[in-house]
Amino acid sequence: MTDIAIPYGAYWSTPFVRWQGSFSHLHSLKFAAHVAKDALQRRKLDVGLFDHAALGMTVPQRGSFYGLPWVMAQLGTFSVTGPTISQACATSTRLLQSVASTVREGDATVALALATDRISNGPHLYYPAPNGPGGTGEHEDWVIDSFNWDPYTGVNMLKTAENVAAEYRLTTAQQNELTLVRYEQYKEALKDDSAFLKRFMDLPFSVPDSRFKREQTVLNGDEGIFATTAEGLAKLKPVVEGGTVTFGGQTHPADGNAGMVLTTPERAGDLSTDAKIDIRLVSFGQARVKPAFMPAAPAPAARRALDAAGLKASDMTVIKTHNPFIVNDLVMAKELGIDPLKMNRFGSSLVWGHPQGPMGMRAVIEVIEELVIVGGGYGLFAGCAAGDSAMAVIVKVQDRR
Repeated sequence: MTDIAIPYGAYWSTPFVRWQGSFSHLHSLKFAAHVAKDALQRRKLDVGLFDHAALGMTVPQRGSFYGLPWVMAQLGTFSVTGPTISQACATSTRLLQSVASTVREGDATVALALATDRISNGPHLYYPAPNGPGGTGEHEDWVIDSFNWDPYTGVNMLKTAENVAAEYRLTTAQQNELTLVRYEQYKEALKDDSAFLKRFMDLPFSVPDSRFKREQTVLNGDEGIFATTAEGLAKLKPVVEGGTVTFGGQTHPADGNAGMVLTTPERAGDLSTDAKIDIRLVSFGQARVKPAFMPAAPAPAARRALDAAGLKASDMTVIKTHNPFIVNDLVMAKELGIDPLKMNRFGSSLVWGHPQGPMGMRAVIEVIEELVIVGGGYGLFAGCAAGDSAMAVIVKVQDRR
């Protein structure tokens, strides 16, 4: 069995931008290719290195039927193919697992994982129904309707958070207290002119126009993050009457993309910006909980990843989560017996947003960089996804021997 390595520095993420913001005019597949081409050049990685690639996305764009092959053609290579993967907010973790499996099986040696989404201006779909009354079909707003209605349970995502909060007896005050911590943690990523973000994000970031011909604006980091204070959180009422979850304790939809190179340990050193740093993908886990209890799913997914690696939660040096609701973190911490204050250093999706496809990849990149800062160890990322499901991944960072 081949170990899977991630060359240090051979990954990137755009800033994440609140929907209808500075990325809302960009076709997400074209944008992902545009960013990847620049990122590879900056890292002195030739697109000809790749013999496999995969694309993760959850919101269709015009022409996205052609998926990964189209993206790679935009990068200038016409021999590389691979799948296009969609699993809601677990898309990036599933994408990494798929690419890692292809390398492990010997079908590839240097592979590219790209994840992208534009939640802004999502498609409005019409489904013909010739046998309907008068032949009238059905319509769907891909983004808004998906947020607001699970076709199996019939409830929206906020309801799943309220269900979990009620089962674990989580109060608004408890949620507000940890939410404020998460925003304070993100401030650490902004210190010293966003030094942490600049470890993997090419800043300042030039935003192109829709034709990718001219610069439309420049970003110095994530866009659209709310200034959050204890006083401000305390003023917010629960979104649902009689509930506990406020707007402050949940994330916001966003746009962006991210990429990562996966390869064999033998090739990783040559592709790294620092060959002394050894990064390995260790294990994956997935889980599904009872209907309409989505925020509870990361804990069992994390357990599966830990069991697969023969590790315990206490063995993790770094833990990061996808936390669309702060409820997620409170429950996972309780179930795994970990301190919620020690999770999500430098920020999390609660703060920097929720562009479903690339969200998990940025989180894994941040896990890697935090491990490098603290001198190595194991890192865990876990996050929930639509359908009351979740995925988790464990990485290890150490000195190359």
